[in-house]
Amino acid sequence: MTARPLVGITSYLEQASWGVWQQPAALIPQLYVDAVTAAGGTPVLLPPQPGGSPQALLSRLDGLVLAGGPDVDPARYQAEPHSRTGAPHELRDAWEFELTRAAIAADLPVLGVCRGLQVLNVALGGSLVQHLPERIGEESHQVAPAVFHRRTVTVAEQSGLAEILGEQAEVLCYHHQAADRIGDGLRPVAWSADGTVEALELPGARFALGVQWHPEADPEDPRLFRAFVNCLEEKAA
Repeated sequence: MTARPLVGITSYLEQASWGVWQQPAALIPQLYVDAVTAAGGTPVLLPPQPGGSPQALLSRLDGLVLAGGPDVDPARYQAEPHSRTGAPHELRDAWEFELTRAAIAADLPVLGVCRGLQVLNVALGGSLVQHLPERIGEESHQVAPAVFHRRTVTVAEQSGLAEILGEQAEVLCYHHQAADRIGDGLRPVAWSADGTVEALELPGARFALGVQWHPEADPEDPRLFRAFVNCLEEKAA
């Protein structure tokens, strides 16, 4: 049997409770684990950790998923925080920025989800719109707490994403920030009707794609995770 590709997934570091315990915990929504497993990969949790060695860790992985989560610290793109920007998670930011840059340098396949797109963009020199409703005049990208909103995105012709999803796709969104200035080398490849950038890819990379939506929350459409894991399997072969 061929070993299933090993896929690292970045995680939250939050106060959590289970049983009689309430402690800081490294965690991710089970949706990410299920999406990677269903696509044929073996998921591995990558919690934020001080003093870790991203290069050594990534050398043991076949791919990296940058999971969703809290807002990126605006100081990382030389901006003052907006009143609606969440408090910084400095350890997670530091860990994921190191992982992202090391993965791109090593041409390790990367899939960024929501915050993951934003980390990818800022790590490569881009910036973010800190509160999207001020830019577009409405709140359809985040309609209510913990509620995904289905919307249509248009995908650029002759892009890697179009090969996976076609030139239009129905996706599940939940975000109040988005890419603004685009990071070095990245190409916008999907947009919502209001012009918000919904996906970025790095031309020339084996697989380096960030999507602003949540494909892990839509098991009826596994194409994105399947394409990602298939890329890893091709390497293993």
